[in-house]
Formats: sequence, C-alpha cells, structure tokens
Amino acid sequence: MHDHTGRSLVLTGATGFLGAFLMVAFLERGYNVTVLGRSKMDISLSDRLLHLVRWFNIPDPGERLCSIEADFSKRHLGLNDEVYGHLCAAAGKIIHCSSDTSFTESSRVRVMATNVNSLPALLEFAADAQTEQLYYVSTAYASGMCEGLCLETPITSKCFTNVYEESKAQAEGLISRYCENHGVPLSILRPSIVYGHSKTGKSLKFNALYFPVKSLSYIREIFVKDIIDQGGKRSRQWGISLDNDGILHLPLTVYLPNRGSVNLIPIDYFVEAALCIIEHPGSSGIYHITSDNPPDMATLIEYSERFLGVRGIHALWGQAQRNPTPNPAEELLDRFIEPYRPYLSDRRIFDRSRTENITSGLSAPPFTYDIYERCMNYAVACEWGRKVCGYLP
Repeated sequence: MHDHTGRSLVLTGATGFLGAFLMVAFLERGYNVTVLGRSKMDISLSDRLLHLVRWFNIPDPGERLCSIEADFSKRHLGLNDEVYGHLCAAAGKIIHCSSDTSFTESSRVRVMATNVNSLPALLEFAADAQTEQLYYVSTAYASGMCEGLCLETPITSKCFTNVYEESKAQAEGLISRYCENHGVPLSILRPSIVYGHSKTGKSLKFNALYFPVKSLSYIREIFVKDIIDQGGKRSRQWGISLDNDGILHLPLTVYLPNRGSVNLIPIDYFVEAALCIIEHPGSSGIYHITSDNPPDMATLIEYSERFLGVRGIHALWGQAQRNPTPNPAEELLDRFIEPYRPYLSDRRIFDRSRTENITSGLSAPPFTYDIYERCMNYAVACEWGRKVCGYLP
C-alpha cells in the first residue's frame, strides 16, 4: 500500500466508465492509486483492473496501482484493523466515483443501497483517514425536475425524474452534512451526460446518447430485412421504403415534452476538468462539468439520419397531438427511448462559474458530426458494448 503523500489517492468505481478513465489519467500523471471495489463474476478486482490497463494500452503501473476488495455495507469497509489502518494512512485524496446509474423504478432498492446506504462506511473512512479532500462524483441532474438556471449550490428540489437523480441528490445531502460536521474537506463534481472520447471514440459504456441511436439502427434493420427478404409488403403499408442508394425512408415522429437541448460532454473533457479541480488547492465546493453549448434533438436526429442512412424522422415538442395510430417503428422507438425522454429536451441551464474559475476557461468541444460519427463507429465496431476489446466486467 502507498505512503500518504500528495501523489497518493483512493478511488472507487474504477471499473466503471468515468472511474476507469480517471484511474488511467491519474496513473499517467504519476499518482499512486489505491482502488476500492469488488470482484465480479468470479473475476477478482485486481484482474478486472489488469484487463482495463491492457484495454487502455498503457504501461504496466506496477506497484503504483493497488486494489483492495472492500464491502461498503460494513464498518471499516469490511477490512481487518491492520489493513484498514494502512489504508487510512495511505489515503491522501479520496475520489468516490462508484455509482448505480439505473433509471428504472424496479431497481430502486438496489440503486438506493449502492448510491446512498453504502455511504456511512465511506464517510467514516474519509474521517478516519483525515483525507486531504473528498471528491464525490454526482450528476448535474441531481438538481431534479426544474427549468432555467441551476446553480453550483446544494440541492433544494424535492421532485426528480427517476430514482437515479433522487439517489444522487440524497447522497449529496448526506455527504455534505457529514463532512461539515466532521471537518472533512469536500468537493462535489456534477457531470452531465458523458459519451466517449471525442478524439478516439473510445468508450466503455453505450447507454445514454448511444441507446436511441442503437434503437434506430435496430428498427432500420427490421424494415430493411422485410423489404429485401419479404418483398416489403408490411413496410409499404406504413409508407416505409428503401431507395436505390440504400437510404431507408422511415416516417417516424419523436414526441418530446419541451423544446430543449441534450447536455452532452465527452469523457476526455470530463477527465480534464476533474483533474483541474482535484489538483487545484482549496477546491472545496460544487462544480458543474457540463456543456455551455449543448445540441438540440433536431441536430441529433440529423446526425442519426446521416449516420444510419435513414430519412423521414422528425421531432414534435410540447403538447402536440400524438398520432392515434403510430406505425410499428414509432411504437418501438417510443418504448425504447422512454427512460431517456426527459434528457432529450431538457430546459435546465447549468451555471459553470465556479468550474470555469478553476479550469481556466476549459470547455466541452462543440458536438459536431465528426465527433458523433467517430463515437458511433466505435460503438458499432464494439457491437454496442457486447465486445469491448480486452475488457471484462
């Protein structure tokens, strides 16, 4: 285990999307990283990290990367006194990135257990370790169901779109109260929707931005197959046709509650902004790591039509009368995107004043078609996450 120095830190969630990219960035900057986590599917935590190091194609960090299998449901993280004592002595800064990101109400018990009920052991550890700083990775959407400007201040909303938002808001409150009462320096990082690397397309997760595109790809395949293999009788019934250039005419309306935007940031911007905050002395506070120029759904539809070879998709906002007889493509897409619908026309604007002060004007790159295509090509090559080279869960 590492000595307690300014180059040592403890990281949770290192096998997840955000945590994995953060871990690699820390290692590349010469940090000693102790990862707290668990085995999965009979694969030890150390082996999971080894696969990640290989997937990222970085040099073997050797002893600078240490893993400890911890149980956040137990006092002292389920560790014996000797191991726990050494961990506290080596903690330095603590970055809590572990999270369950499920939106579904059926997952409420599990989401609350992971995101809220596991926190007492972590917070006790932060206090026992007398950590230099605790960094909690939350979400910009912990602000709840609101419109307009969302400040980099504590959450006041009581209404949330889903259990994930609710759990992160509760977690922020619990952590903030504990840290204030026990003198633990705290920073809260609130990213918006994070997609793959803007320059390489690389990603470990293919939900959020990717899922509606994957759904459209699946729908396209259904009707192209019907036209080519079955003569397209069913497709013609709904005005769906395939032209000689392979472009599918797919009359499809997406109904959205508001005319808003989709706040997207690439993982490389998230990591760079997080590092600026973590390496800045005296950075206690709340930070929105978000886009100040988010695209709207019309732009994403245009990009998706171009990428998939589809025409005929359009969005309707507000209280527009829904078609009482939607075609099969509309029924499928409507069901697929339902969990993400509130984020596809969002009216929240995230204040970034504190973030901009710390990050010296760093901002997310504009979400261009080139970036979209790069990320989607990577997703397709990985079969939307079914095969991510060298990586095991």
